[in-house]
Amino acid sequence: MSPASPEYRFTDQIGHLLRRAYQRHVAIFKETVPDSQLTAAQFVVLCTLRDHGSCQIPRIVEATAIDEASVRGIVERLRWRGLLTATHEPGDARHTEVALTPTGRSLVLQTVPIAEQISELTFGDLTPDERATVVVLLRKLAGMAPR
Repeated sequence: MSPASPEYRFTDQIGHLLRRAYQRHVAIFKETVPDSQLTAAQFVVLCTLRDHGSCQIPRIVEATAIDEASVRGIVERLRWRGLLTATHEPGDARHTEVALTPTGRSLVLQTVPIAEQISELTFGDLTPDERATVVVLLRKLAGMAPR
């Protein structure tokens, strides 16, 4: 095993920087969204249902990049709040069809303009060119196709 490089600084590493940027974004989300019970992860699940209509858990996992166990927990909490419905196929609880309720749809509609403000706050003082570059690079790093 070779000795650690003296130039290595974890604070300059991509994983650390991505985590810090994400933590900052989530903190801005929590401070800005009026619904104190709504998390950023819950919001993206609600947006997925808005965009795709009724769908099963694997589709939500694919769209959100949130692991299945977490999505199931999020779905359960949102169901308790009356923001979505979750129905199971008879005899197979693994196949759960999830859909927004009217209350959930209304919350998404109310929150989207706030989410746009949150993105603006997260970008901070980056120029329009820097913002576009960050988005392109993050999409590449995430293995996502360019838009």
